[in-house]
Amino acid sequence: MKINPPLLALAVGAFGIGVTEFSPMGMLPVIADDLGVSIPVAGLLISAYAFGVLIGAPIMTLLFANMSRRRLLLLSMAIFTVGNFISALADSYAALMVGRIITSFNHGAFFGVGAVVATNIVPPDKRAGAVAAMFSGLTIATVGGVPLATFIGETIGWRIAFFGIAVIGVITMLALRVSLPPLANEGKADMRAELKVLGKGPVLAALLLTVVGASSMFTVFTYIAPILREETQASTFFVTSMLVLYGLGLTVGNVLGGRFADKSLDGTLIASLLAVIVLLVIFAGTMTSEWIVAPLIFFWGVASFALVPPLQSMVVQEAAEAPNLASAMNIGAFNLGNAFGAALGGGVISVGLGLPAVALAGAATALVGLILLLLIRRGRGSAVVAEAC
Repeated sequence: MKINPPLLALAVGAFGIGVTEFSPMGMLPVIADDLGVSIPVAGLLISAYAFGVLIGAPIMTLLFANMSRRRLLLLSMAIFTVGNFISALADSYAALMVGRIITSFNHGAFFGVGAVVATNIVPPDKRAGAVAAMFSGLTIATVGGVPLATFIGETIGWRIAFFGIAVIGVITMLALRVSLPPLANEGKADMRAELKVLGKGPVLAALLLTVVGASSMFTVFTYIAPILREETQASTFFVTSMLVLYGLGLTVGNVLGGRFADKSLDGTLIASLLAVIVLLVIFAGTMTSEWIVAPLIFFWGVASFALVPPLQSMVVQEAAEAPNLASAMNIGAFNLGNAFGAALGGGVISVGLGLPAVALAGAATALVGLILLLLIRRGRGSAVVAEAC
C-alpha cells in the first residue's frame, strides 16, 4: 500500500497511545522511588489507566456517536495530550494518577473510530490493509517507543518521557487536522441496538475471555522491570533490550494470531493459552538466568499477543448485528484485564510471595482462561444441538 497521509496520521496516534499505555511498566521502579511509594502502589497507576479505558470507551462511543469522525479523533487526541502534559508536570503520586486517568479516556474512542475511518478512506479491497497500517503504530510502539521511553525515564527522568509523549499528541492532532476530510457521521446511531447486543450471553462470554487473557499477560508484564532488576540482576541496557524483544514477540504473535485464527479461531486460542501457561511456569523457575530469560520473554510475547486477533474476531462475530459498542468494549475489556493483572501481581508481591510467584499467578490466570474457553465451546455446541432439535 502506498503512503497514505490519513493512515500515517492515525498510525502516529496509535504509536503515541501505545507508548503512553505500556511505558509506565518499564519506568515503574523509577516512578516509585521518585514519588516515595512502593512498587505495588505505583502499579495502581497502570490499573487506573486500564479502568479509565474501560469507562471511557462506552462513554466516548455513545456520547459522541453523532459527532463527525475527524472532530472525535481530534477530541480524543486533545484528551491524550492534556493528560500526558499533566503527567509530565506531576509533583506527587495523586497528580500523576489524575494525569493517567485523563489520558485513558481517549483510548477506546481513538482505536474504535480510527479503525472505521481507516476502512472508509481506501478502496474496498484495501480495507484490511488500512486497519493493519493504523495498528502498525501500536506495534512500533511496543518495539521501539516503549523501550526508548523506559531508557529516557531511567537516564533523564520519567517526566521528560511523558512530556515527549504529549508532544506526539500535538503532532498527531496537526496531522489529523491537515490530512483528514471532515468525515461527517451519516445517520443517527442506534443506541438501543448497540446496548441490546452488548447484553447477549455469547458477547459477554467473549468479553470475559478477553479480560482473563489480558489479565494473564499484565500480571507479569506490569512488573517485568522489577523482576529483571531484582531476580535476573539485569542492567538498564538488558531491561531495555528485553522490552524490545518482548515488543518483537508481540509483533510476531499479532501476525500469527491473525493468520491462524482465520483457519481455526478456537484452536488458535487454545494453543496460545497453553503456550502462555508453559512459558510462565518455566519463567518462574529460571528468571535468575539472562540466557534463559531472553528467549522466554520473546516467545511469551508471541503467545500473549497471538490471543488478541482471535479474541477481537470472536467479539465482533458474536455481536454482528451491532458491533460498534461491543468492539469498543472489547478494548475496554482488554484494559480491564490490564487492571486486574496489575492488581493481582501487586497483591502477590505485597503478601511476600516473591517475584517468581508473579509469573505463576500469570500462568494460573491463563489456565482459568483456557477452562473458560472450553466452557464457551461446550455451551456453543449445546446451543447448536438445541437448535437442531
